[in-house]
Amino acid sequence: LKLCAVPVAVSGEDLLKNSGKYQIMDLFEKRIENAQKTMCNKMSEAVYGDGTAASGKAIGGLALLVADAPATGTVGSINRATSGNEFWRNQSTTAATAFTTETLRPAMDKMYLSLCRGSDKPDLIIAGNSLYSMFEQSLAALQRYTEPKLAEAGFTSVSYTHLTLPTIYSVFDGGQGGNCPEDKMYFLNTNYIYLRSHKDRDMKVIGGERMAVNQDAIYKIVGWAGNMTMSNAALQGVLIDKGE
Repeated sequence: LKLCAVPVAVSGEDLLKNSGKYQIMDLFEKRIENAQKTMCNKMSEAVYGDGTAASGKAIGGLALLVADAPATGTVGSINRATSGNEFWRNQSTTAATAFTTETLRPAMDKMYLSLCRGSDKPDLIIAGNSLYSMFEQSLAALQRYTEPKLAEAGFTSVSYTHLTLPTIYSVFDGGQGGNCPEDKMYFLNTNYIYLRSHKDRDMKVIGGERMAVNQDAIYKIVGWAGNMTMSNAALQGVLIDKGE
């Protein structure tokens, strides 16, 4: 279980200035909204990590669950390096030479096919600046489709299709505030990988107002508890660019 908390403070002076008929907005309400945005940004960063940040308090993210070196490390108390635990290793491919618009798409097709098992198939691709831009350029001569629901959620996406493959969506998580590494493209089956939140601490205010002991201010704390989990590693993959 990993924990995240953001304190929200309002000084006594601000409360007095923003009270009675002079009140413009609920200061706590607005600052809690900002705190939730801050928490989302921090969690987005942690989702791509290996769980060692913040002295091990960060989420065990994709760098741990869908590792560059699948035969190393321990995930869910299972040592991936141990013989007999091969089932708990994800797929990982590093390009022999730097990808180009001509070589990226075949590599994506190969990774996709390696993650298909019966009706189980990847349903989400996440990429950073470099590989997403290269993927878009490789589609310049093709008709492209976007997913309205992903757009509404704030993600830029284009469809990834093959003559014999169903459509899945490639999502861009780079730019300002994006955290997906530029040299990686994650192929995920979201039926088997989850961000689990505790029902009693899902970006909620913990307890009530708390008076500061050494200043004229009132605090509230917004908290989250949970972790990323996975029930099938073999159906998750990462494609890694060799770079220059």
